[in-house]
Amino acid sequence: MELTNIIEFKSSPAIREKLVDFGFVKTFSEGETILRENAYIKAIPIVTNGSIKVLRTDDDGREILLYYIKAGESCIMSFLGGMHHDTSKIKAIAEEETEILFIPIDKVSLLIKEFPEWLDYIFRLYHKRFEELLEVVNAVAFKKMDERLLTFIKKKCKLTNSNELYVTHEQLANELGTVRVVVSRLLKQMEEEGLVKLSRNKIFLM
Repeated sequence: MELTNIIEFKSSPAIREKLVDFGFVKTFSEGETILRENAYIKAIPIVTNGSIKVLRTDDDGREILLYYIKAGESCIMSFLGGMHHDTSKIKAIAEEETEILFIPIDKVSLLIKEFPEWLDYIFRLYHKRFEELLEVVNAVAFKKMDERLLTFIKKKCKLTNSNELYVTHEQLANELGTVRVVVSRLLKQMEEEGLVKLSRNKIFLM
């Protein structure tokens, strides 16, 4: 496996070789669960192709999207949980067909000791995810649902590099932590304002 231009840091050929030697690759279909909440973390995922959405579920089963993981990135929550032998606090689902290189937990500390750039990669991921989580908190606390919905649609379109979003109102509601009827009403308002165009299970961002 060639990791050049895949791992999101200026890595040396030596660390790329180690990652390939230590890791194993798995491919997940769109919608397939990669990591469940309360599961023990045995390996750190690095997305090599595709994307993952990371969600948090409350006691009533309601979900809210925390962030996306794109090619070249990993999940800092997995790093933290795995290094402390703790269970997962999040759920990770393949947003599309996704290929992942898994690095066993027992190899992660070896990489940290041998390659300073690996530790830098972890810290930069932590910083990025922290900022994204602050955005989620800010949106939930201070933004109206119509603002959150439009921002969310734009983010998903940017992720897929397309103005066409294939998603149901129910899926949008689940990821925003609200109910379908609210999403449907707001989308209708957005269509009347010329912000989006709606069709069955598809949203076109104007």
